[in-house]
Amino acid sequence: MDNSVAVFNQVLILFLIMFVGFIAKKTGIINDAVSKKLSELLLKITNPLLVLSAFQMDFSPDIMNNVLLVFIFAVVANLVSILLGQVLFVRQKNEIKKIMKFTAVYSNCGFMGFPVLESLFGRTGILYGSIYVAVFNIFLWTNGMAIFSSSEKLNRDSIKKIVLNPGIITVLIGIVLFMLSIRLPGPVAEAVDLVGSMTIPLSMLIVGATVAGSRFKELFRGWDIYYITAVRLVLMPLIAFAALKILGFPEMLMTICVLLIAMPAAATTTIFAELYDSDSVFASRVVVFTTLASIVTLPLMMLLIQL
Repeated sequence: MDNSVAVFNQVLILFLIMFVGFIAKKTGIINDAVSKKLSELLLKITNPLLVLSAFQMDFSPDIMNNVLLVFIFAVVANLVSILLGQVLFVRQKNEIKKIMKFTAVYSNCGFMGFPVLESLFGRTGILYGSIYVAVFNIFLWTNGMAIFSSSEKLNRDSIKKIVLNPGIITVLIGIVLFMLSIRLPGPVAEAVDLVGSMTIPLSMLIVGATVAGSRFKELFRGWDIYYITAVRLVLMPLIAFAALKILGFPEMLMTICVLLIAMPAAATTTIFAELYDSDSVFASRVVVFTTLASIVTLPLMMLLIQL
C-alpha cells in the first residue's frame, strides 16, 4: 500500500505542474503560438535527448530481452486496439467514429507517459517507454493517418514522418550505443542529461495549457465523450493488464506497459481532426476530458497493479 501512496504522490506532482501550465495559459503567459513552439522544442530536442540519456548504460542481455518484450507488446497492443476500434464504434456518426477509433488506439504516451515513467522508474522507465513510443509513432503515421484520410495506403508524407521522426531516430542511435556499451564524453553526457530533464516539466506545462484552452461548459455534454473515455482509460488498460498478468510479464515491465496504455487521448487527435476536416471540436473535448479523468483513473490503475 505504501508503494501505491508513493505512486499517487508522483502523479499528483505532475498534475500540479500541469496546473501551473493551466494558470500560465489563462493569464496569457503561454498563448497558442508559444504552446506550439514549446511542443516543437519538446518533440524535436528535449524528448530525444531524454531518450538518448536513458540508453547511456552498459549492455545487459536482460535489458535487451526486456526491450524486445516491450517492442512485441507495443506491436500486438496497437493491432488489438485497432481491431477493437472497428467493433466498438459501429453505431457512431462517421466523423465522430473516426475520432473514437483513433482515440481507442493512440494514447498520450509521450507527453504524459514519460513524466509518469520517469517519476516511478527513472532512466530505466524512459528506456523501455521509448521503445513503446517508437512503435506508437510508426502506427500513428500509418494507421492513424489512414483513419482520418480514409486511405489504407502508405503515402510519401507518412513515410517521411516515420523516417525523419526524432524519437525513432534517437531510439535507434540509443540502441546502437547501448549494444556497443559506448558512453558519451562527460561534458556531453551532462549537457544531454540537463536538456533532456526539461522534458518532464515542459510536457506537463503544455498539457495544462491545452486543458486551459477548452470550454468547460461544453466539455461534459454528450454520451459519446463518456463512452470513449471509458474505452481509453478503463477498458484498454484492463485488457492489457489481464493479458500481461496471464503471460507472466515481469512486474516492472507490466506496470510500464499498462500505464502507457492507460494514458489519456493523444494530443495529436485534435491535430489530425483539423488536418482532415473532421470534428475538431469533439476531438479537443476528448483530449481534455480524458486528461482530466486520468487524474482519477491513473492512480486507480496503478493501485490495481500494486495489489
